[in-house]
Amino acid sequence: MRARFPLFLFLFLIPALSQGQKAKPWNSLPKEAEAATRAFPPPLRNELAQIRDAALQDDYAYRQLEHLTDSIGPRPQGSLQADAAVHYVADELRKLGLEVHLEPVPVRRFLRGNDAAELVEYPGQVPGTTQKIYITALYGNAPTPEGGITGEVVVVHDFDEFKVLGKEKIAGKIVLWDVHYDSRKAAAGRAGSAYGEAVRYRGVGALAAAELGAVASMVRSAGDGEVRLPHTGWSADAHIPAGAVSAEDADLIARLASHGTVRIHLSLPTHVGPEVQSYNVIADLKGSEHPEQVVIVSGHLDSWDLGTGAIDDGAGVVVAMETAELIQRLRLHPRRTIRVIAWMNEEMGATGRDVYAKDHASELGDHVAAMESDLGAEHPLGFHAKISEAAQQELSPIQDVLTMFGANLLERVPDSPETDIEPLADKGVPVLGIWQNGLSYFKYHHTPADTLDKVVPEELRENAACMAVMGYALANMTEPLLK
Repeated sequence: MRARFPLFLFLFLIPALSQGQKAKPWNSLPKEAEAATRAFPPPLRNELAQIRDAALQDDYAYRQLEHLTDSIGPRPQGSLQADAAVHYVADELRKLGLEVHLEPVPVRRFLRGNDAAELVEYPGQVPGTTQKIYITALYGNAPTPEGGITGEVVVVHDFDEFKVLGKEKIAGKIVLWDVHYDSRKAAAGRAGSAYGEAVRYRGVGALAAAELGAVASMVRSAGDGEVRLPHTGWSADAHIPAGAVSAEDADLIARLASHGTVRIHLSLPTHVGPEVQSYNVIADLKGSEHPEQVVIVSGHLDSWDLGTGAIDDGAGVVVAMETAELIQRLRLHPRRTIRVIAWMNEEMGATGRDVYAKDHASELGDHVAAMESDLGAEHPLGFHAKISEAAQQELSPIQDVLTMFGANLLERVPDSPETDIEPLADKGVPVLGIWQNGLSYFKYHHTPADTLDKVVPEELRENAACMAVMGYALANMTEPLLK
């Protein structure tokens, strides 16, 4: 998962404010909208329940995720592992009987060196000693010179404080953006909003620091801090080194700096290689009545290099794959084409989505809807969706199907809920993202701890049920979803 940063304006992809339905009165029996009744005849509702029940008993997605993470491993764009994953997913979808092709995506390989940092001067220091700091380079940073750099740390807590300090106190220093991820929001089901507030400092912090003459930029990791893990990620291009330190180390530096001068030595040797070709995996389960009309189910196949990409976003890819597996195994027939997409390069540029939007521009009018999962594999609450109010009312039968395991929320949001489907949303295609509770996602994502053991099989099955039920429903409604 990444975020977008047009200049200094930050717009996170999972908005904090709900634009959902008005609360239904408690003193009357529920009444379904006429459009929902027309869109979902009884046979279709029975099929959706059948898909749900089968998904909750199926480990196809987990087996696929096990291979992607344990056997293939990290899948940064342009790597041998990413290429292997592309061909593996394509072959598995062909086995299911889908029409599969690979669409070229230009990418650049991010090569990380041995990231290192240590405090070399600080209040109360024992003579002759240093303290190791856990740090990871960010994509978009300039590498440190051979031998690294050493500088005094200036701790800032927001952009307003940074502006007040000005160039006089920033030039020649190393800036630490000590901005906390709000765990309380995450505990209340708003993990995306908490991440959005913190991650903008990772996104443009180095750029801002460079403009005032800083020699390097560090940011507190955008996520929960309990296990001293630095979180890597995308950063706007700046001509200075940029890294993320663990939350615990950010606390340490801030405490020491409150008592006197802190100097740190950084070594962030990174390299971005020349442009190479990777691929989006596009696989069609052709519709029986309206094959030209397309419903997308998707996740992104690339991952960061530190972990094995289980929650970000192997889980999204495999639940999309399972949508096709369930429909084929149950011998069901979508009226419209269900298109499974494994996007490439979501993390370091989102070129996969841009290539798709450009190459399929003439067909976007026939895209009935697009769905993506990119918030891990924890218990799903339902969906965030950029859809019309009429479409929301029309989809209420799906909420009924998913009520049995608590995944029946459908919240309208003003912007695309996920990165790869954003260009489709901008062209008027209805888009949805699976809304996971996110209780631990931002503790592990973009870290070495993004591994298979963080995925609970039962919760992955719930996510697969959400994707498959919604995907098949959108493909089999009597008429395309209202816009």
